[in-house]
Amino acid sequence: MFEEIISSLRRNKMRTALTGFSVAWGIFILIVLLGAGNGLLHSLDAQTRQRALNSMRVQPGWTSIEYKGHKAGRRVRMNESDVRELTAKLKDNIIDVMPTVSQSARLSHNQEYTNTSLIGVYPDHTKVEIIRMATGRFINQIDINDNRKVCVIGNKTADVLFPDSDPIGQFVNASGVNYKVIGTYTDDNSSDSQSAYIPFSTLMTIYDKGGYIDRMAFTTKGLETMELNEQFESDICEIMGERRMFDKNDNGALWIWNRMTNYLQTQGAMSILNTAIWVIGILTLISGIVGVSNIMLITVKERTHEFGIRKALGAKPRQILALIVAESIAITAIFGYVGMILGIGATELINMIVTQMNSEAFQDPTVDIAIAVEATVTLIIAGTLAGFFPAKKAVSIKPIEALRG
Repeated sequence: MFEEIISSLRRNKMRTALTGFSVAWGIFILIVLLGAGNGLLHSLDAQTRQRALNSMRVQPGWTSIEYKGHKAGRRVRMNESDVRELTAKLKDNIIDVMPTVSQSARLSHNQEYTNTSLIGVYPDHTKVEIIRMATGRFINQIDINDNRKVCVIGNKTADVLFPDSDPIGQFVNASGVNYKVIGTYTDDNSSDSQSAYIPFSTLMTIYDKGGYIDRMAFTTKGLETMELNEQFESDICEIMGERRMFDKNDNGALWIWNRMTNYLQTQGAMSILNTAIWVIGILTLISGIVGVSNIMLITVKERTHEFGIRKALGAKPRQILALIVAESIAITAIFGYVGMILGIGATELINMIVTQMNSEAFQDPTVDIAIAVEATVTLIIAGTLAGFFPAKKAVSIKPIEALRG
């Protein structure tokens, strides 16, 4: 049987090659598409692991709607009393609240300097923003209580100000005020990467902010759906609107960044993308299977006389059936395996390039070997069925009719 299959494939080299290419291309495209989808999913997971998903930022803006005699275009301000009010009224959903305040400054040490922002924070700030400490420590409660002049700077800032020495324990000057460096953190290319963190109480004391804060962040509980998160955001706008005299539907008055909502929306989009990838991949596979089926139909038609002679000489229907099915399996198995190897190789190559680029938007675009094997096995089974039905039709023909045809 093996020799007959090889002989048949050799007699039809071009036809076999084109059929095999469609099979290999189908499995190749499926694996590459799955790898691309996994690259986006892995990137999303990596980014969400870096920050608390159950967290929100609330930042005041400018009113865009007239409200109770107040004109549009007013600046909305927040202070710590607003923080206490929100915490009290939404205590069922709020875990921790962290107000922050910032101040532009020029950090310098000896002859070196850099422009940055001083951000006044509480120790719990790390519960909302994951800050990866490189050396030293972060702000603690004693720093807050004693209004200490200490700071935590980013690695890039440290490289600029202290190119040849360890920054821990040394002092930097921020627009005339000296701060002791107690720690450095790893920059993550976010908007706060160039900032220096100092105790909240210190910044409020040194820089006259009038008691106002720039934003508040808090962690939440019991908000696992889009509906619950939207209602919670609406409650925040209503409470703040009553306190600061603006319409709760004024989108410009209060800016809310809800990480859970963003995560749920992104998960939904990624789910749709993953489904689309599978649909495209499966349709590509089906095109390969259709190609195999068509080729087997042609093969059966061309060999009708041969099958008639075989049956006249005593060949049993199952022997002819096995021959045709085996040829179909051979085409799908050989070229399916080639497509799988090329697909895995392509995803590994892409992964190597992405790793060298240190990309955050696309990570580990590879496919589990088990999925690749399952897809190939599925293709082989489909190829078997593609050969089985024309073979079944062929063996049902009577020898005299096959010879006459």
